[in-house]
Amino acid sequence: MPFSHHSHSGQFCAHAQNTLEDVVKAAIVKKMHILALTEHMPREQQDLYPEEIDASFSDKILQETFRKYYGEACRLQQAYLSNINILIGMEVDWIRPSSKTFIEGLLAEYPLELFIGSVHHVHCVPIDYSAVLYDEARRVSGGSNERLFEDYFDLQYEMLVALKPPIVGHFDLIRLKSDDPNAKFACMGGVWHRISRNLAFIASYGGILELNSAALRKGLKEPYPNAEISKEFLGLGGGFTISDDSHGIDQIGCQYREVLRFAKEVGIVQITYFEKGSSDKDLRFPKVTTKITTLSLLESHPFFT
Repeated sequence: MPFSHHSHSGQFCAHAQNTLEDVVKAAIVKKMHILALTEHMPREQQDLYPEEIDASFSDKILQETFRKYYGEACRLQQAYLSNINILIGMEVDWIRPSSKTFIEGLLAEYPLELFIGSVHHVHCVPIDYSAVLYDEARRVSGGSNERLFEDYFDLQYEMLVALKPPIVGHFDLIRLKSDDPNAKFACMGGVWHRISRNLAFIASYGGILELNSAALRKGLKEPYPNAEISKEFLGLGGGFTISDDSHGIDQIGCQYREVLRFAKEVGIVQITYFEKGSSDKDLRFPKVTTKITTLSLLESHPFFT
């Protein structure tokens, strides 16, 4: 029963490809059991990405795009009900303290079934878009990767406390554009303290970390989060799910075999997934429940054999 709790489409995301329906059809062909649709939330005018500026987007256009996304997601959920379990959600972008009000407004307006809590900006500068912008964020942090890492995990903690996201997206995304994206965090005392704090908080409210295969697709040696972070969270009794963070049909389920191999090496034996059902812990989403499958059962699925 392979699944993904993090996906995007070119229809509603400027840096992705394919229509949302094509994404759903591709997931069905690959025998996905559950697919969470999680397009990016709309952002404020000052937070547009370069490709959005080039396309003359505005915050109003992003809001209208999200409205259309929700409508299309609802249509697809019903149209393919007998083929795949579709959950409708969003990926939130925590940029500054005022993000809380904006995100809570979206959750009140749209009856979503889950959301992913992510940080893509530090000091309001994108940290995973380009090396140039990463360098700018690092400069504002004081010029070192270590200081930028600390600022990233502090901002992530703000997001965690404010939102308690059901799924935490690409926990250590900050390493993607760094000088050595495969370096370990534990040797950096201030950084590791913040990581440990954040993980303990996620475990305390029952949040789930995604094992995100996009890191492997982008050339990193380990998925998000890396092995040392995954082991730390596992030691806290934390739960994991699996996501591809796909931005087009060719990335659906991409490098899942490597993710399962990584999970085994780390010591993970159970994987959590979300599906329709009476809520067992998060009353914000009363029609969605969490279930657990074993890594060995996942490995036996035809998708992996």
